[in-house]
Amino acid sequence: MKLGQWIGLLALITSFYILWQIRDLLLLLFTAVVLAVAINKLVDRFQHSGVKRIWGVWLSLGIIITLLTGVFLLILPQFVRQVQELFSLLPTGINQMNKSIEWLQTRLTGWNIEIPDINGIISQIQPLANNFIAQIYTLFSTSITVLLQVLLVLVLTIMLLINPQPYRRGFVRCFPSFYRYRVEEILTKCREGLGSWTIGALIEMLFIAILSGVGLWVLGVPLALAHAVLAGLLNFIPNIGPTLSAVFPMTVAFLDEPWKVIAVLILYVIIQNVESYWLTPTVMAKQVALLPAITLTSQLFFTTFFGALGLLMALPLTVVAKIWIEESLFKDVLDRWENLPSRFK
Repeated sequence: MKLGQWIGLLALITSFYILWQIRDLLLLLFTAVVLAVAINKLVDRFQHSGVKRIWGVWLSLGIIITLLTGVFLLILPQFVRQVQELFSLLPTGINQMNKSIEWLQTRLTGWNIEIPDINGIISQIQPLANNFIAQIYTLFSTSITVLLQVLLVLVLTIMLLINPQPYRRGFVRCFPSFYRYRVEEILTKCREGLGSWTIGALIEMLFIAILSGVGLWVLGVPLALAHAVLAGLLNFIPNIGPTLSAVFPMTVAFLDEPWKVIAVLILYVIIQNVESYWLTPTVMAKQVALLPAITLTSQLFFTTFFGALGLLMALPLTVVAKIWIEESLFKDVLDRWENLPSRFK
């Protein structure tokens, strides 16, 4: 290799190293881009109605903030009240469990069946509880960093919404001149792909919320509306979110009538099977085609390298990566590769 080629290789390696070191910042920037693309669909609606873009941006943000505030006020007070009720009933539940174990011990005397000591179990759990409490301080200290990151994403989102073209042109200029027109096409497809994914995700969230709310209302589980909204929101996180969404209604069902726990579990299993085997293939096939194995692998990959935010952004990251690989690698390189055997053409 010539000296210029070695310098170019060294510059490339250095660039990748710098990008890797600032990967968290780049993920925050990508999050802002995803939010801007999603909100931009509503902004475009206002623009088509004759509203100036700047006012369309603020109207769209006002609508979204109002909806999120309503959801927050709907769920949070119920969470706090139910958690307080759960902790107030916990001693009674432990005493009832002790009485049940004592009753079993009297009935099974002479059967040589060892009954676990509930007090021993609790004493073993106690250190774990103390460790959990000790982690609260760490959580509080990191929450300040998270708050600053959220503010940064919101500011970047607003800036991208108000005037996105300069940022797009700056990104395109990072590529060689002969490929810039192609980059413009790929960016347009990425915008369309993210917009389609957003619509599909919203349809799935609404579907899950409606089915959960109706099912919990039929079963007579308290706070069915709050649980339904929570199920819809957590469905944004595939595979993990639906599991988390079942925990709180099962807890509330246990406080109401213990038999309802099994009923709620069955209900959520049915809903998730309907969503996995019918809704997702139907909706996402028309919006964004992502294979289930690729979806799960992308979640594990991005969570490993980016943490919790990587898990939230795994699907939009996968959508963008899929489009770039298909367009720049397959269509522009591999599909045009010459001198291949005829059976590969």
